[in-house]
This record gives sequence, C-alpha cells and structure tokens, in this order.
Amino acid sequence: MHSLFIQLLVGAVLLLIDAYLFHGLKAAFVKRKFVHSKLFPIIYWTFSIGIQVALLCCIYVKLGVGIRAMFMVLYFITQTSKLCFLPFLVIDDIRRLIIRARTKKEPQPVVETTTSEPAKPLEQTPISRSSFLMQAGIMATAVPIVGMGAGLMNKLGCFDYRIKRVNLYLPNLPKKFDGLRLGQISDIHTGSLRRKDRVRIRGGVEMLQREKADLIFFTGDLVNDVATDVKHVYDIFQDIKAPLGVFSILGNHDYGDYSQLTGEPRRKNREDMKTIHKNYGWDLMLNENRRLKVDGEEIGILGMENWGMLSRFPKYGNMEQTVKNTDDLPVKLLLSHDPSHWRAEVVAKYPQIDMVFAGHTHGMQFGVRTDDFQWSPVEYLYSEWAGLYREKQQQIYVNVGYGYVGFPGRVGILPEITIFTLRSGEDPALKA
Repeated sequence: MHSLFIQLLVGAVLLLIDAYLFHGLKAAFVKRKFVHSKLFPIIYWTFSIGIQVALLCCIYVKLGVGIRAMFMVLYFITQTSKLCFLPFLVIDDIRRLIIRARTKKEPQPVVETTTSEPAKPLEQTPISRSSFLMQAGIMATAVPIVGMGAGLMNKLGCFDYRIKRVNLYLPNLPKKFDGLRLGQISDIHTGSLRRKDRVRIRGGVEMLQREKADLIFFTGDLVNDVATDVKHVYDIFQDIKAPLGVFSILGNHDYGDYSQLTGEPRRKNREDMKTIHKNYGWDLMLNENRRLKVDGEEIGILGMENWGMLSRFPKYGNMEQTVKNTDDLPVKLLLSHDPSHWRAEVVAKYPQIDMVFAGHTHGMQFGVRTDDFQWSPVEYLYSEWAGLYREKQQQIYVNVGYGYVGFPGRVGILPEITIFTLRSGEDPALKA
C-alpha cells in the first residue's frame, strides 16, 4: 500500500508538470492552428493520463513480457523527453517575469494629442517566448527519443559486457575459503538473443571463463517463456564451468508462466528446464541446499525457487525447506532470484543467512551507473536493484543481468558479470 501511495503521488506530480508543459506548448506554437483545435487538449491529456495508467498496469497487472516492456519503455521515453523540455520552459518564464518586472518600474510615455479625445495609453505587446529557447528545448526533447531509437536499431549496449569486482567480507567465513573467487551471472534471457549475435554472446561467456572463478552462481531467468528459447544458443552456455561447481536456480521467466502452455505441456516444459541445467553440468537447486567443502571446512550454498513481493510474480519459494539442516554451517550463501525477497523474508525472519545473490531487475536496462552513483526508474519498485547492500550483518548483491528482455538495448545499465573475492572478517570500510 505504501508503494502504491508513492507511485500515485509521483504520478500526480508528473501530471502537474504535464499541465505546465501543456500551457508552454500552446504558447510555443501559438501561430500553429493545431494547438487551438479542440482535439489538441483531448489528445494531449488522453496520452498523458493513459501513460500513467499503463505504468500502474505494468506493475500490478499480469501482462505479457513484450507488452509490459513496451509500456515501460514508452513511459520512460515520454517522461524523460518531457523533463528535458521542462528546464527551457522554466528559464523562459523566469526571463519573461524579469522583463515584466522591469517594464512596470519604467515610467510610461505620455502621448500628446491635438484632438478632444482623451489620450490612450500605449498597448503593451505581449512578451513572447524566446524562439531560441523553444528550439533548443525541442532539440533536447529529441535526445532520449533518438537514443532509444538507436538502441532499438542497434541493440545498443546489449553485448557490452562489464566485469564488476567485489570484495565480499563475511565475518564467519572459514579460513580455507578466504580468497575464493566466485562468479555470478543472471538473467540470460535466451529468448531475446539472436543467432546472428552468437559471436558477441559467446564473448561474454569467454570473459567469465577467463576469470577462472572457483565456483559460479547463476541466479535465474535462462529463458523468456519456454525451454525451447535456449536451443539456438544452447552450446554457448554449456561452456560455463568452474572447479567447485556451477550452482543455479530458476527465475520467474523459467516456469512458463508467461507462455500459453497449460496442463501436461507446461509440466513437460518445467522438466525440460531441469534437463537443460543438468546437461550443462549446473547444480539446479529447487528449495534445496548444498554443503561446499574445502580442506575439511564447510559453508552452505542454498537455492530457493522464485519468490517476489509484487503480486504478478508467483511465490514458488519455500525458505523453511531451503534452510533445512543448515544450522551447523558457519556461513550460508543464498541464491534467490528476486531481490524483494531479501527484505520481505530473509532480513525479517532468517538472520542466519549471511549473503543473498539475486538478479531480476536488469536495472530496467535504463539509467546511470558509475562507481559512485547509480539511478534507474526501477528503484521506485525495488529498494535493492543493483550492486551490494547491507542490513546489519546481512548482505545482498543484485546483478543487473547478462541478457535483455523487452527493450533490445541497454542505456547506461550495461550487462554484468560479477566476480567476488570472499574475505574472512569485517569489511574495513565499516570500521573507518
């Protein structure tokens, strides 16, 4: 309910901005007939309100992947374009106010007349908006549209794989595990990948393998809809190997919930997904756990089925079953696809879980991410959406994904391969 209130509040603010932009557009195009027609406000407000309703539908209504992605991309292109135009309108209005203030202070000229009629004051010419500012604003508005268009045409950023390196401090980590290298990839979405891009896709896998990680986690969403999504790139991901094993889980897309399958075909699809992981040599964990042993010392690797807070994602996960018989293990690493699970269940009920590895968000494939700053619209849906987060002694890392879904591009949020170095002890940064 709190999340819905925030979304409605943000929507109301955006509609107020829409009202300001509406009057600004009318003034900017005052000489154009279309802004004076009865259809102009109808079209403008139908679209502005409709795009807000579409966003809420994307969040709370179970829609197909393609439809939801289309709405989300359209929404943020629209809002970004409007926000690019907004500063130019504000600057021009400030300029006009200053001119008006100065005009009022100046004495009005007296017009002499030789007739008996009373003198008329000179009529004030309305202060028009600067054509330069309007043109610059319109050009700025086009930037995100052109950028997104380029992404659609060229799959901008989709294969620009980046390695994120993280020192992961775990106070109870056994000494034999200190320095262990752990790789994570997530959200491959083979249904979006195309045969013609095989060389670039394989390049990311080769980057991962060159890191020589001791073990690898795959945190869900191998496909978009059904198991057959993987067939045209099947062999590429078969190369993902690690000496201590590759451990995997299912994501929300891996269950066939977004397909038209029902009954026996749907059950078979689920079994086919299990078979793919098995053939890859990946250890698929379905509400299960494993004991990883190195030189006589052990830690726990736990894998839970998908569980998300948003209502459109079914809750297949079972934490009680996942943590069963792990009380004696000094460190427990949990693979859980949807990061909303961390606060909802792990932090709230399972303090014995040291670390969660998640994916799911993709960083919405749109935003800004640097070493010191990150932002994406997805943060209004997920508190934890990219990188490392901590709550007391518990941590979560959210990988923004290897592939893409819906919008065939990544603007500012590039595909990620994460390499962790496990460290025993407290994070020095927390002591500073």
